[in-house]
Amino acid sequence: MTADELTGRTRSHVVELGAVGCVLHRDVAQPFLDLRDAARAAGYDLVAVSAFRDFDRQRSIWNGKFRGERPVLDRRGQLLDLRDWPAADRVNAILCWSAMPGASRHHWGSDFDVIDRKALAPNTAVELAPEAYCDDGPHAALSVWLSENMARFGFFRPYVSERAGVSPEPWHLSYAPVSVPALRQMTPAVLLEAWRASDIEGVEWLIDNVDMLHARYVADIDTVDFVDRFQSVKSASTGV
Repeated sequence: MTADELTGRTRSHVVELGAVGCVLHRDVAQPFLDLRDAARAAGYDLVAVSAFRDFDRQRSIWNGKFRGERPVLDRRGQLLDLRDWPAADRVNAILCWSAMPGASRHHWGSDFDVIDRKALAPNTAVELAPEAYCDDGPHAALSVWLSENMARFGFFRPYVSERAGVSPEPWHLSYAPVSVPALRQMTPAVLLEAWRASDIEGVEWLIDNVDMLHARYVADIDTVDFVDRFQSVKSASTGV
């Protein structure tokens, strides 16, 4: 991908899937539809409620949270008031659940958030919360099905473990053939170029700490689970 594609400043790499209401990388569209068809056959209505997100949209989310205009939650889901916090504390609080402008995996069109629409009552608001994907949560059954089946379509969850960076997001799926190369291309230098040309709250602190932020919130993801499952699927299909 180009630097503009990596940071969501162009839409040249994505296509709109009007029938299912989402925008994805051109190489992710068919695998996503195949995953959706398989889920439907298993009794789930898998819907991507958030797919491609451009730089301007991510910047709007970021600036709103930094200014205290949008809600910010801690790792336990408790509401925070960041208005009097130092820049460093604001940034790290926001990054538990929201990416920096230019650094969101949603910019690539390879990543999206899923629900089981069939499990929600009519007019129920979509809530992307960990408890909705475990135990008796509405999307728990879909989550189990995904864990058992998504690797054969090339998908994995980049945020599974409790770590110092991004909090676990069981709803967040990523298409490895696109996102793995994109992550290698997403360097601190790419982020710096995008930030220096944009009106971003706290950008001076972001620039001064770009290497730490990249290591903690961009590069640090879960891939082992996907690799293990992918190899198992590949071995089963080839008889190796």
